[in-house]
Amino acid sequence: MKMSGNATSTSHAAASAADRAYAEIRGLILAGDASPGTPLREEALADIVGVSRTPIRDALRRLEVELYAVRTPGGRLVVADWDSDDVAEIFALRAMLEGHAAARAARRVSPAQLAELRQCNAAIEAAVALPQPDIARFLAENRRFHDIILSASASARLSTMLAGLVEQPIVRRTATRYDRADLARSAHEHGQLIQAFAAHDEDWARAVMTAHIRRALHAFQDATPSK
Repeated sequence: MKMSGNATSTSHAAASAADRAYAEIRGLILAGDASPGTPLREEALADIVGVSRTPIRDALRRLEVELYAVRTPGGRLVVADWDSDDVAEIFALRAMLEGHAAARAARRVSPAQLAELRQCNAAIEAAVALPQPDIARFLAENRRFHDIILSASASARLSTMLAGLVEQPIVRRTATRYDRADLARSAHEHGQLIQAFAAHDEDWARAVMTAHIRRALHAFQDATPSK
């Protein structure tokens, strides 16, 4: 069966609208602008994104499958929250995947990427050293640091798998409760990773990254009030 040009264009436009809706709604969740428990109403989201309700509906189905959204007992769709078991599993998966990414990156990292990692960590250290640490800058540079490592790992499969983990809201919730010593410790661990990459030592890089993620889990647990 052959589709006409108009039908193909319509199909591509619908997919593009759904992809944009997905990206924008997911972005609201990851940025913390849609906090856990926030209702995800099609009409309101259509107004925010600027598309019809059909691509919003498609985007919400995808977000539900990926566990960014869940159904309440009454059937309403809301932004997901995570209990302690969920969070522990997310961190365990991150430790395995990011540890593997670090090991791959140690073998493949370029001089330019090493320079970028050093520049990024210098920005983190500067943000931490301010009289009032700049948490927003810390978060942005921390995200960039890990993205550089993922890029250096040169694995599309890893990129896809890590993108499916709900990570940024957890990092944000943790970092906002870090004290200066916690923030400085994170930067120090980044420095150790840079040393491992400069030495092209994959076992060292994997061990440091795994410990880095595990420490972040305990920091998150310490920073999260018991329910």
